[in-house]
Amino acid sequence: TSPTSFQSALSLHLCARLGGKKVAVFGVGDQQSYSDYYCDAAGELYDLFEAKGCKMFGFTSTDGYEHESSKAERDGKFIGLLCDEDNQYDLSEDRAKAWIAQLKDEGFF
Repeated sequence: TSPTSFQSALSLHLCARLGGKKVAVFGVGDQQSYSDYYCDAAGELYDLFEAKGCKMFGFTSTDGYEHESSKAERDGKFIGLLCDEDNQYDLSEDRAKAWIAQLKDEGFF
């Protein structure tokens, strides 16, 4: 697939000075309407930052999600916090609170 326009623009601005910086990625998507590529853009961002040597934080469980495929999934986990405000809006606040607590425990802050 061709890169998204934000990916192309972002990759032009990322420089070697990002190496070692702490990064946590989050995204919002519709896992029912876009089940085959749920939050793919979050996975693409992860790939860009990881390739620049950033220290990545905040992987989360895929449990409770109903999608087929996602570029944001690695070894059975999401690369960060993913929320579905169309179908699971009632879960987003608790997911966000748990993610922030996780990031604190991981030493992100």
